[in-house]
Amino acid sequence: MKKREVQASVKDERLVKKRRDQMIKGAVTLFIQKGFHRTTTREIAKASGFSIGTLYEYIRTKEDVLYLVCDSIYDQVSERLQEDLDTNRGTLESLRIGIAGYFRVVDEMQDEVLVMYQEVKSLSKDALPYVLKKELEMVEMFEQVIKGCVENGELDLTEEQVKMIAHNIFVQGQMWAFRRWSLKKIYTIDDYIKLQTDLLFQGITPEKTKQI
Repeated sequence: MKKREVQASVKDERLVKKRRDQMIKGAVTLFIQKGFHRTTTREIAKASGFSIGTLYEYIRTKEDVLYLVCDSIYDQVSERLQEDLDTNRGTLESLRIGIAGYFRVVDEMQDEVLVMYQEVKSLSKDALPYVLKKELEMVEMFEQVIKGCVENGELDLTEEQVKMIAHNIFVQGQMWAFRRWSLKKIYTIDDYIKLQTDLLFQGITPEKTKQI
């Protein structure tokens, strides 16, 4: 699916990236505090450190800002996930390492993930499918590792089960962000990773491999 283009009147690509990075950072803070719909473009401009006139040199609408925020967050999470998740090995150990890496990324980007979870529904009709496809691509990375475990004989799962487990892992990672008000009173991120991974493995692995 083709990336949605956000038009800018400025032609210097490095300056566009710099200003949009400032915009994304400011917008995330505001969206957390007020939500997307209650935040104005003037407030986004102020939080970004420039005027409303300057803001409109880099975007056309407030929806453009939300798209840039979601696109940037998914890119960052995806890049980190690719570093931590070895999709070629297809072993239980590589799955465990990948889950831990993904959960830690969510921990580091809690505000961004929360914005993405809460506000992605407000994206325009042309932007939403592209952004959601990026999420599915990350889920498919976990699918690939789990399928590798099946092929290696470490797991015995149907294709439907593989897909469901991959989605569960992805949502469990996000849950650390959107349920943090409760979870952080009980667990550290290390506790959360261990407990969620142990519960997952208890449900999908043969008895002799549950402690891998």
